[in-house]
Amino acid sequence: MKRPVIEAPIASRRLLVEERRRLIVDLVEKQGRATVEELATRFGTSTVTIRADLDALARSSAIARSHGGALPMAAAATHDTPLNIKETRWHAQKLRIGEAAAKMIRDGETIILDSGSTTVEIARQIRQMKFESLTVITNALNIAMELSGLPQIRVMMLGGLLRQTSYSLVGPDAEQALAKLSADRLFLGVDGLDPNVGVTTPDPLEAALNALMIRVSRQTIAVLDASKL
Repeated sequence: MKRPVIEAPIASRRLLVEERRRLIVDLVEKQGRATVEELATRFGTSTVTIRADLDALARSSAIARSHGGALPMAAAATHDTPLNIKETRWHAQKLRIGEAAAKMIRDGETIILDSGSTTVEIARQIRQMKFESLTVITNALNIAMELSGLPQIRVMMLGGLLRQTSYSLVGPDAEQALAKLSADRLFLGVDGLDPNVGVTTPDPLEAALNALMIRVSRQTIAVLDASKL
């Protein structure tokens, strides 16, 4: 896809927050996507400010957050299939991905397991492995339950608003808890992967939490089967 042309910065006047965010939505819808860096250049402001704008717009469902930028809601919207149905699809692939991902984990590490039908397979592999010590941060109720009862595994559960379809906890409470933590590796479950826009998810609160997971982790590993491409 041809890279969109970004016009000269709007720096001749100080934009009010509401006006800048309205223009961001217009630009994202017009171009089909926009990165944080492109928007910061366009509006003559910092990437920190743009990230705050995008997070706020995603929470209000004006745009959809993607890693490093934003998409129009229509482009990111997909049917939010319940997790118990997702687990039955491409199951053999998910098992192999879970096995390969679990082998990347080292004793003594702190990892984040995002919610998802593939990341739960990583948790099931962890149960069978011999760790002396491992800390697992997760926002997924089913993953926390999968790893419960193992004295060598310390599970840190993020609080927040429950998404019924994915058993995941999202929202400001989850983000505030995660912001105080750091991890060696993040295993990120995604709903889609596009070479131009990166990883995507249909839920803006999930997208915001995923973006923060990436920021607090030294390494990010997206785990997905062929149906997500």
